[in-house]
Order: sequence, then C-alpha cells, then structure tokens
Amino acid sequence: MQHAVMNREFTVIDAERAVTVPCTVDGERVAVREEVLRETLGWELKPAGLCKGDTCTPVSDREALLGEDGIDLAALAHALRRPLALDAAEGAAVLGTGEAERAARLATLEAPDFALPDLSGRVHALSEQRGKKVLLIVYASW
Repeated sequence: MQHAVMNREFTVIDAERAVTVPCTVDGERVAVREEVLRETLGWELKPAGLCKGDTCTPVSDREALLGEDGIDLAALAHALRRPLALDAAEGAAVLGTGEAERAARLATLEAPDFALPDLSGRVHALSEQRGKKVLLIVYASW
C-alpha cells in the first residue's frame, strides 16, 4: 500500500519538554532533517555516532537512521536505546528515558513524581505521599 508523503508540524516530547518540529511523514515513518534535530532536541549525527554535547552513542546502522528526508524518529529512538510512542496521524511522539535512567529509578524503587486532580479539581502530587504506602490504580479506556 502506497502512502502519501506529507511535510507537517510534529510535536516531539523529550525529557519532559515538548518541541514542535517540521517533519516528513510517510505512513508511520516520521523523519526530521538533521539540522532541525540538532537545533530542537540537541542530537547531532557525527562520525562517532549520535551526539548530544560531549556524549556520543555509536550508531551501527546509519542507513536505517538517515534517509534522504532526514533522520527517522523510530531509528533514532532505537539507536539511543530509548522507547518511542509515536502517532503519525496525530502528529505527536514521546521519546522515553534511556535504559540507564530507568534502571537507576528502578534501583531506588521510587516512582517518578506526577500530579493529577481529584474529582473536586484539587491537585494531588505523588511526592506528597512520600514515606507512606500508596496504592496506584491506573485505567485506560483503549
């Protein structure tokens, strides 16, 4: 099945911040030009691999990562060993935290902080419950 290639704005959430970037979307494949990736998310493809500042991650399959329309977001996440939730139809992607950070969090047995409103609209943060036993129940309708 042939997909229409579209140039469009895409919201990418990385490290709890959202940036809007121009992307090329071809079905479920989303690509970002190298210079846009560098300017918005700080990642740059160099001979040493994907680099952010002085830290570089080697890239074993450069051909899967870099196409004529830019860097593939799914291949970027794979190369960085980070999970990716991507919805091309909605124009949104979330680049999850890396293995090392997730492992460090698991080692502490401390859940990341978040805040949600109750039925009355009062906001409650998980951090308010530190030192207490907490039961979290999560529900999704999908």
